[in-house]
Amino acid sequence: MGRETRRLTIVGHLEELRKRLIICLITFAITTAGSFIFVDKLREIIIRPAGEIQLIFITPPEALMADLRLAVMFGLALALPVLVCQLLAFVLPGFETGEKKLIVPAVIAVVFFFSLGVLFAYFIIFPFSVRFFLTFASDALLPMFTISNYLSFAVNFIFAFGIVFQMPLLFYLLGHLNIINAKILRRYRKYALLIILILATFLTPPDVFSQLMMGIPLYGLYELGILLVAASQRKKKV
Repeated sequence: MGRETRRLTIVGHLEELRKRLIICLITFAITTAGSFIFVDKLREIIIRPAGEIQLIFITPPEALMADLRLAVMFGLALALPVLVCQLLAFVLPGFETGEKKLIVPAVIAVVFFFSLGVLFAYFIIFPFSVRFFLTFASDALLPMFTISNYLSFAVNFIFAFGIVFQMPLLFYLLGHLNIINAKILRRYRKYALLIILILATFLTPPDVFSQLMMGIPLYGLYELGILLVAASQRKKKV
């Protein structure tokens, strides 16, 4: 009887997972299709930080494939709230009440810091970076960006900031679990700086300027993480 009950429970979980995956896929398909309808407007949003530039395409399918990638990217971003809600609805019943109180704020914090990183890059760092690269243009050297190369550069650059902006949250969590402490983080600042420079090398295009534009804010986030770790540990002592 116990084995039959467990089997029914597993079947029930799999059925619930299937339903939630279907909801996620339908939502993603709708948001992606809607994004493709307005892909011209979305392209303008991505190009706007670069100012007055003219994008070209050099192969017949390049423009179409670039529009599809752009629609998928925005479709995923628009569907993200539904995807997160479905994930939480599936996993939360398996946690205790105290764990639920921790998971929900953590997810909200992840979304907040990711959005903050993306907005910071889009409105501040990315326009500055593009203008810097355009200064190398001259009468003999015209800037001509293909749509696929520009989108790859812009998306990778902007979303990389969304990822690295998770550092303070990660530090706070590790400090709360007593895995790290502020004293150790302060002691190993120089090693952290080296690691940050290596990460900036992998997360940005292969040029020193983009790496500095990533590394400087990342080091600032490291210092913010130290403050959050110290705050979390003081809170536990009270």
